[in-house]
Amino acid sequence: MAFGKLTIDWRSTIAAVWRSNRHFLKPITNVDLVNPDTLMGIDEQKEALFRNTENFLRGKPASHALLWGARGVGKSSLIKALLTRYHTYGLRMIQIPKEDLHLLVDITDEIVDSHHRFIIYCDDLTFEESNGEYRMLKSTMEGTLEKPPANVLIYGTSVCRRLTPAQLSAGNHALPSADLEETLSLSDRFGLSLPFSPMSEETYLGIVDNLFKGRVQDTDLLRQEAVSFAAERGGPSGRAARHFFNHCHAS
Repeated sequence: MAFGKLTIDWRSTIAAVWRSNRHFLKPITNVDLVNPDTLMGIDEQKEALFRNTENFLRGKPASHALLWGARGVGKSSLIKALLTRYHTYGLRMIQIPKEDLHLLVDITDEIVDSHHRFIIYCDDLTFEESNGEYRMLKSTMEGTLEKPPANVLIYGTSVCRRLTPAQLSAGNHALPSADLEETLSLSDRFGLSLPFSPMSEETYLGIVDNLFKGRVQDTDLLRQEAVSFAAERGGPSGRAARHFFNHCHAS
């Protein structure tokens, strides 16, 4: 496998993203450093993921993590917040699209000897076709003849606990039984499984209050409009709160 530009100075680069079209690992110069304190309603998940990440950074036993559940409640933002909290302690992050998971081993080969510790982040982990992506993910997580790299963990997000092919939910069991079994059991490879419930209206309004703090006078009217806005967009969520904030400033 021939890579493009892959050599990165991880002393000055805290995150990178795999670019499929140009086939190289791109350093991120403008990292989205999410403030952990802005993530509301997920305190238990924050505590568990922070503790796991701290163990990883200290060289203690730590687990690959799957953050799963409702959309727009902070799964991806929580993973991003890890960089804000821990990049000064040597944490680095690489984001890779699900479609390029077959390159995981090639990428980890390039960072296995680094003194930094890496989280490889993959958003929206589901497998719709029997294309072997999940096998490569499984090999990277558990190792084959070669032990998995000690300085790499995989953190992923999904709307489902079981990373099941979409066609199975429709009753189509076309996958060979061996593929089906591997795919159904992939989520079990994540030692840390963190569920995310739909956001309550109270938490949603708390986020709205925080976003608009000091910007409006009639908070009751603002809250009424925020509730109506969320109802038109599938219910309360952190994403809906941000969209509402942008909508109000664009009006």
